[in-house]
Amino acid sequence: MNPKNNNTNQIINKIGIIGMGPVGMILALHIKEAGFDVVICEKRLRKLKLIQKEGIFLENTITKQGSFNKFHSSIKKLQGEDLDLLIFSLKTHQMAEAVKEAAHLKNDNLCVMSAQNGIDSERPLAEVFSESKTMRMVINFAGNLQAHNRVNVTFFNPPNYIASIDDSQKEKVEAFSKILTGVKLETEVVDSFTLLRTIWGKTILNSSISAICAIGKFTIKEAMEMPEMVEIIEQVMFETVKVAEAEKIKFEDDFVRKCLTYLRNAGDHIPSLAEDLHNNRKTEIDYFNGKIVEYGRKHYIQTPMNLAFASMVKAITRKTLYDFLGKNQLTKK
Repeated sequence: MNPKNNNTNQIINKIGIIGMGPVGMILALHIKEAGFDVVICEKRLRKLKLIQKEGIFLENTITKQGSFNKFHSSIKKLQGEDLDLLIFSLKTHQMAEAVKEAAHLKNDNLCVMSAQNGIDSERPLAEVFSESKTMRMVINFAGNLQAHNRVNVTFFNPPNYIASIDDSQKEKVEAFSKILTGVKLETEVVDSFTLLRTIWGKTILNSSISAICAIGKFTIKEAMEMPEMVEIIEQVMFETVKVAEAEKIKFEDDFVRKCLTYLRNAGDHIPSLAEDLHNNRKTEIDYFNGKIVEYGRKHYIQTPMNLAFASMVKAITRKTLYDFLGKNQLTKK
């Protein structure tokens, strides 16, 4: 280990990452490039073995590759690693089981971080590890898997944002920001209130585009090239901004216009929710449009656009599962 920042090294030495999807692999490779110990935890053995054998490859917007030497297929096996920071890069619906399994890792030094999309995705961590030990990162890069150990990085609109959710871990937050920024994955430290606004802002983007791409089988670029789709996306944004304002989260007057510009620059990216729906996997819709509906009900604000998309994605997911189980039952007979 030869960290590039000795002051950072005194605060953070070893970092664990649970989940080797695109976000987890991008973070792992950059942290390793910065010279820090990275411990990978991935339950999918086929993926884990390929990363062990060949390393990780990033292509397109970010081009890097690297190998690792510390791996675990179980969260429980992280016990002896003496981690300073444990990053959860999982789907939100996987968090309950993962956090329950990770609870035994609690100690006075360990901090945990949610590197996930969606509103309230950091709450399961805070409930187990405490708010004072929990950090949240808002990620502005994305990629699609080309193979188990290869990511097509479709865009990075810097910076990422990071904060301690109760502002009590400023040193570790700043240290981690320096680690990533030092290897050109620019990450900005913010306070907890700015973080909350940033989380809602990112969720407004995800809620406006992910379900449309999932249902229509579009890339973001394809959706943004159709005026009728852009109008729908804009209406979802306006609806969600209204709910955010009821939560005392204020955005600038041209926020929706900036969001549309952001999406136009996202390119031929397939949102992860769309990939999950297309591949018959459970989606994170409950933490995107579903959360907007939930908070809208709290404030007696109707959210018909978000309700429609959340309901359609859930209905397609249920039908796909029903069809799959039905075929299996027929095969057994």
